[in-house]
Amino acid sequence: MVRYAYGLSMGEKSSGGSLKMKKVGFIGLGNMGLPMANNILKADIEVNAFDLLKDAMQRADELGIKTKSSASEVTENIDALITMLPNDKAVENIFLKEGLLEKISKSTIVIESSTINPEVSKKVSKKAKEMNISMLDAPVSGGVKGAELGSLTFIVGGEEADLEKAAPLFKIMGDKIFYAGKAGSGQIAKLCNNMLLAIHMCGTAETIAMGVNNGLDPVILSEIMKNSSGGNWSLEKYNPFPGVMKGAPASNNYSGGFLNSLMLKDLNLAEELANQSKSNTPMGKLARELYEELNNQGFEGLDFSSVQQNYLDK
Repeated sequence: MVRYAYGLSMGEKSSGGSLKMKKVGFIGLGNMGLPMANNILKADIEVNAFDLLKDAMQRADELGIKTKSSASEVTENIDALITMLPNDKAVENIFLKEGLLEKISKSTIVIESSTINPEVSKKVSKKAKEMNISMLDAPVSGGVKGAELGSLTFIVGGEEADLEKAAPLFKIMGDKIFYAGKAGSGQIAKLCNNMLLAIHMCGTAETIAMGVNNGLDPVILSEIMKNSSGGNWSLEKYNPFPGVMKGAPASNNYSGGFLNSLMLKDLNLAEELANQSKSNTPMGKLARELYEELNNQGFEGLDFSSVQQNYLDK
């Protein structure tokens, strides 16, 4: 049964004072990682961090985060380590090939929040368990805005006892925590979620364009559908049509947000998952093809709601 984690009620937030943790390590300071690390800092917890990109490190410095010269240096005298990395290769490299697990104290809990192949997550978690290190796979939902506001949803796999220990830290960065099951389960649930997200974003963009092409106002049409049976998250929180929703990437030239390159990565992972389990996912495959087309057109650096451009007059 899917449920909220230990000690969490809707909207409840935790202050740093309620935590036993005094210092947290953070590796990966991209669009998601940096605001997550910043929220931990705001909770009066010292944050040691590292990223391969110099500009990411500079932004962290400006926020008061203590940047380190290497990933291994981040692990010194910390109570928890959080990683937010771009792909499978980065996770395997840092934990296994570079031997980061060997440098982590047995008392440190590891929270791996990247969205990666569940098999890679299981592999790293197994190695951590062999070394008596507590590790959770905890990918997130909620986007950059959720990371900034501390309103992310964490989808967690691993030992439930470890989740109970980490829950106060999750509550600094998010509003909801779901326990999905054993190691790798968080990744499976996240890929299911992101495949559905891509499907309803594509459908929303296609439908709004059809209405506009037939003379409807996109604002009025969006409001009608949002309050009718076609309502979905893309309409309510992330409208893909330019100018309809203030603050959405679509109204800012599709900048920021969740990049097309990352959505394609997740859809490729979802297709791998479907193939492994012999699941029939025709809509997921079509969504993957649409995002592959966007990336091939050179739009990999735009927000994933830019799929709307496929349906607008050029």
